Amino acid sequence: MAETSGDKKGILLETGTNEFEIVEFNIGDVNYGINVAKVREVITSADFPVTPMPQAHPYIDGLFTLRGRSMPLVNLQRCLNVQGSEHPKNIIVTEINNYSIGFLVDNVSRIHRISWKEMEPAPEVGDQSRVVGIIKMEDKIVLLLDFETVIAEINPEINAKLTTVEDVEEDIKTKRSKAHIVVAEDSPMLRELLVSTLHDAGYTFVKPNGNGQEAWDYLQGLTQQDKPIEQLVSLVVTDIEMPQMDGHRLLKLIREDERLAAVPVILFSSLINEEMRLKGKSLGASAQVSKPEIDKLIKLIDELVFGRHLSKEDEEQGSLMK
Repeated sequence: MAETSGDKKGILLETGTNEFEIVEFNIGDVNYGINVAKVREVITSADFPVTPMPQAHPYIDGLFTLRGRSMPLVNLQRCLNVQGSEHPKNIIVTEINNYSIGFLVDNVSRIHRISWKEMEPAPEVGDQSRVVGIIKMEDKIVLLLDFETVIAEINPEINAKLTTVEDVEEDIKTKRSKAHIVVAEDSPMLRELLVSTLHDAGYTFVKPNGNGQEAWDYLQGLTQQDKPIEQLVSLVVTDIEMPQMDGHRLLKLIREDERLAAVPVILFSSLINEEMRLKGKSLGASAQVSKPEIDKLIKLIDELVFGRHLSKEDEEQGSLMK
């Protein structure tokens, strides 16, 4: 079962152990969770007046100001279409995809430390499900929500950045088509967008995986083939937050396997911040890119697979890696 950390945030987790922390909160009788790495702070809603915004997205109650900075407030009851309290107590202030936003919830209860192995993928119950994982505890079930999808619905610019790439000549696409890219991304929507955008850019040989464990099993299968590994996989792109095995653990295993150690690995995640960059660097990440900057991701793939950027404009401007 999940191991609780009490009411105090700040457990220091060894990088790559496949553990993470969640903030548990509730709306009505249902318990939900959000990764601590996405949470900047939890505040009391009564202390922060909300200013309605004309023609705002239906999920948005309005704007509130925190230490001089205005940000939108999402009514999570309305977003999830569930019944909760008439007077929600807390606001969870998050920073996801370099986007600051608050989520109004009934009550924030505590922090739990768990292993990604203890989180089960959410069952498919419809296209509108916002749940990416289920954590079974002794006395309850906690649903891990897909906050990235909610934010992408509110801010369409995020999805636009995931699908907008620089036009290149056909000879560049032909060169890219020879590379073999392995992707690990648990969000079905983001995984489909990422794979289709890589295809459009010319990276047609892409193997998608729903979490780090699937990607690791696939890579282990490649090592059993009687060919040099560089002929079988050119590069790995992985999210960090995933059920069963997270991206940091996947990266650690790749670097510790002598057959895979030289394979370039890019961390592509909404969790990329200063702290996460240090963790990724300590594990040997080849590069780290914050979602949804797909164009930067593709330039880095070019750099790591071919040793240089493939577009003429990029060659003139110089390498991103320098």
